[in-house]
Amino acid sequence: MHSPINLFAVARQAGQLNELEFACRETACRRFSEQRLVGKLFLNVSPESLLEPLHQNGRTLQLLQRFGIAPSQVVIELTEQTPTDDFQLLFNALHHYRAMGFSIALDDLGAGYSSLRLWSELRPDYVKIDRHFIDGIHQDAVKREFVGSILQIAKASRAQVIAEGIELIEELAVLTEMGVDLVQGYLLCRPQENPPRDARRMIPRQDSSNPSLNEEGSDLSALINEQAAVNRDTPTAEVLEALRRQANLNSLAVLGPDDHPCGIVHRHSLSDALLKPFATDLFARKPISRLMSDDFLAVDIAQSLQQVSRLLTSRARQRIEEDFIITQNGEYLGLGRVIDVLKLITELTIQQARYANPLTLLPGNVPIQQCLTRLLQQRREAIICYVDIDSFKPFNDIYGYGRGDEVLLCLAQCLSERVDPSRDFVGHIGGDDFMLVMNPSDWCRRLTQLQEDFQIQCRRFYRPEHIEAGRFVSHNRQGQRQEFDLLSLSIGVVHLRPDACARLDGSQLAEMASEAKHLAKEVLGYSVHVIDTEMAVPA
Repeated sequence: MHSPINLFAVARQAGQLNELEFACRETACRRFSEQRLVGKLFLNVSPESLLEPLHQNGRTLQLLQRFGIAPSQVVIELTEQTPTDDFQLLFNALHHYRAMGFSIALDDLGAGYSSLRLWSELRPDYVKIDRHFIDGIHQDAVKREFVGSILQIAKASRAQVIAEGIELIEELAVLTEMGVDLVQGYLLCRPQENPPRDARRMIPRQDSSNPSLNEEGSDLSALINEQAAVNRDTPTAEVLEALRRQANLNSLAVLGPDDHPCGIVHRHSLSDALLKPFATDLFARKPISRLMSDDFLAVDIAQSLQQVSRLLTSRARQRIEEDFIITQNGEYLGLGRVIDVLKLITELTIQQARYANPLTLLPGNVPIQQCLTRLLQQRREAIICYVDIDSFKPFNDIYGYGRGDEVLLCLAQCLSERVDPSRDFVGHIGGDDFMLVMNPSDWCRRLTQLQEDFQIQCRRFYRPEHIEAGRFVSHNRQGQRQEFDLLSLSIGVVHLRPDACARLDGSQLAEMASEAKHLAKEVLGYSVHVIDTEMAVPA
């Protein structure tokens, strides 16, 4: 019975689930205490064990007291292995845990039939998304939609989302970009008796030579205010004096002995605390750690502006005049202002809107050219696809421009669903011409799927007789009536090799893609023509 699943199943059948769960809980608490681990201790509890007649209230609290663990360090993780119908008993049991100072987590969200109801009624502090929805999320638009919806609900209910079962760096990149709060999985660390203490070292670094194609300037250095921090043992009177000397200073970071941030002091919060009778006399000589806030936001300088914006907006308690802390590898660099983030985001949004196609809102010609230039500068291998719709003009002549716009929006959606948002790029050149830049892995299969998706989606735009015939009749460019096949795609592909990057510029690369597209158009129906720079660009 080395498998936990088998062991718990047998315990359930033997009526000893409660005893087994408590034995596991006791071991976890003892090891957590012996190793003096930082962070939170998550303890699994199955709902059915809470509802068993032999379940004794208060045993967990006694256990923690024995090992010197504060309830605020513990999260009761509700694991739904079997359906539970007695919501009132569950609610009462978990309310009892909360009253003792524990946090609550809901495990395997999406796996159990009642998990959404549990979330709604129990209002957990953490929700864990079942690994089914994490597996391959970088290649599955539906899974991204599901996780996006969960993040929206979590934001409304003030819960933190944990994505579990992460095994690929591409999955981690997408989840990070989407703004998931916490991550778990074999990619980071496998279960072990003596876990690493530095969580940041568990996170694998992505290849810096292969960043997202969509990334523009995401450096946070422009936001840093290099403000000196104070030590947690600094007397409150000294902090007050520093704030008095600098009228424009809203906050001060508080550092622990390792120069890592452990708190923050906001001017308005400190003023409120010291307005109480005799408060100044009581706290003047006390360390600032007594009045600092440990509920602060710290972001690494390597994070993008978009990620920081999402983190700020997900914090219900963040005030616009408050500052956040900027770090590098956990060490303090300076403070950032919320208002500066809002200004930069606004400027970027205006700039992106100026260069976006007005119909599809995809990046237009200027960002496309910037993307190609960036590829060449980074000497990256990539697949550049010039995508064109066959029979689009005669389709417009028969069905009208309104229906033609619907086709363009349909293709834009199909293209967006076929890309990996952490690595790829989609742009709209104009009319029925689109640019797709992809990572070289598995590109051929993805283009075939794109064509299949597009043809299936387009069926709703045709009249029944045209679907039945598989073609329609319209006028060609010479004004003569001609039969045309139903809409399909011609794709010109340039396989960009790193060795050719130094011998090309962005305009030449775009011309090669256009040439490949024209050659693809010479073939009737769906076609792909590939130009490999290894062969086409002389050394």
